[in-house]
Amino acid sequence: MKQILTALAIGIVSSVTAARAADIDWSKVDAALGKTATVSGEVRRYGLPRSDLHVTLDGVTIKPALALGGWVAFAPMHGEAMVMGDLVLLDNEITPVMTKLLDSGLEITAIHNHILRASPATFYMHVGGHGDPEKLASAIRAALTSGSKTPFEPPATTAAAPPKLDLDTAGIDAAMGAQGKETGGVYQFGIPRRDPVKDGGMPITTAMGGANAINFQPTGNGKAAITGDFLVTGNEVNPLIRALRAGDIEVTAIHSHMLDEEPRMFFVHFWANNDAVKLAKGVRAALDKTAVAQH
Repeated sequence: MKQILTALAIGIVSSVTAARAADIDWSKVDAALGKTATVSGEVRRYGLPRSDLHVTLDGVTIKPALALGGWVAFAPMHGEAMVMGDLVLLDNEITPVMTKLLDSGLEITAIHNHILRASPATFYMHVGGHGDPEKLASAIRAALTSGSKTPFEPPATTAAAPPKLDLDTAGIDAAMGAQGKETGGVYQFGIPRRDPVKDGGMPITTAMGGANAINFQPTGNGKAAITGDFLVTGNEVNPLIRALRAGDIEVTAIHSHMLDEEPRMFFVHFWANNDAVKLAKGVRAALDKTAVAQH
């Protein structure tokens, strides 16, 4: 009887959540942010790439999809919405954007670097909040528009087909034990953890930033620049970074992104530019030191 009641309770909660999600007029959120969302389950994710910036690192021109891809994501929560995001900013944009966000009731959960030696230097402001999703979207856009040069106009379209990715993607997939996807000239992986992280009782899905993000940007002759972040528990940090260094992959940052997640998680960022398949093997060896979902 207890199992039946529990199942009924879960079904009722799921039905209520679905009804509340349906009550949100997402077209108004799209309009408020001036963007079209990518939908993954109940999560709506909006890209905020810094395509206006020309950033170089060790002679590599960074594509937005490699390390300049700001974003915010919304998920229905208690009849309203939870928002989480990562905004890419220059140093002189941090304070004005932060001030505007705080004045609007949003929270700042982290500010830090992801990569080293980049010119100009870029920083990453993680934000969170809960409330009316249209108001949250309006506040985020107002903060970025007034305090930064983050573009909101859609990129110019071209009729020409994008060039074929100059990478051995089959070899990378085999080494990674997963299949990547091309986005903006970058080969990307989102490797979830075995057990999802929760924040405020809500599971943090891949679309909300709850996965290991591994990006490969071709640099010619079978090589790639790689960066991204690993999502790990405290006891996994040092085994992971030892494996990265053994693979000659630079560790560029170790920090938190959230404030109230369970269990406590850390994000380890990295950089290398070398043979892409070799780097993929190094990344896989590092992933194997953590509790990732098995493919």
